[in-house]
Amino acid sequence: MSDGTLKIFAYLLLLEDPSPPPFLCIEEPENGLYHKLLEALADEFREHATSHKNGSQVFITTHQPYLVNALSPEEVWVIEKDENGFSTVRRASDDIIVKSMVEQGLPLGSLWYSDYLDARN
Repeated sequence: MSDGTLKIFAYLLLLEDPSPPPFLCIEEPENGLYHKLLEALADEFREHATSHKNGSQVFITTHQPYLVNALSPEEVWVIEKDENGFSTVRRASDDIIVKSMVEQGLPLGSLWYSDYLDARN
């Protein structure tokens, strides 16, 4: 079995835990996975977090636009370091231009790749 297959299997097992932890933090789940599987994986994480009575809050970090394409602007938080070295956090949906472009059918990950999610002064 490939590393990606083992990784997907491990995530699916984690999401089926009958007593899940209250908080799951997953760093770069896309590593080693075929990019076309990322939407299905995002759907599994979303289903776990929203439909289970005791589902976990799921926090995922990524550097992969394909994974971000599977998310809505309300589900994406952008964390950036400002000019003073402090981290700022904002929701992608707070940017009216980004939200409008996604509503028109542009993928969120593509907007990120094109720097639309970067802070604009």
